[in-house]
Amino acid sequence: MLEVYIDAASAGNPGPSGIGIFIKGEGHHKQISEYIGISNNHIAEFTALVRGLEEAKKLGTSLVSVRSDSKIVVASIEKEYVKNEEFKPLLEQALQLAASFDLFFIKWVPDEQNKAADALARAAIQKGKN
Repeated sequence: MLEVYIDAASAGNPGPSGIGIFIKGEGHHKQISEYIGISNNHIAEFTALVRGLEEAKKLGTSLVSVRSDSKIVVASIEKEYVKNEEFKPLLEQALQLAASFDLFFIKWVPDEQNKAADALARAAIQKGKN
């Protein structure tokens, strides 16, 4: 099983934003830190989820456990619903990717259990500023 830790950071809301993804398991140890431009934090969190699932798919796994400190992302995936129209395309994309795995789990974790992904997201903002 792959464990996919995701996080996002925005310097302002909206503001320069980055995503961080830390993947471990099945012999993999991958870190992704990407600047995504000007965004709000919720869009950035959903973007991190989609990007993390895309990476897990590339690694050819059938079992994925995502960990996120974003309650809105976790709740939206669990309910397969989000009120905000702005988030719907990303939610639909994430649900479609999640359905491609034999087993998919998502779990909310407190910030202190998501430090690696958080550091990657924050570093991405700095990359974007340079």
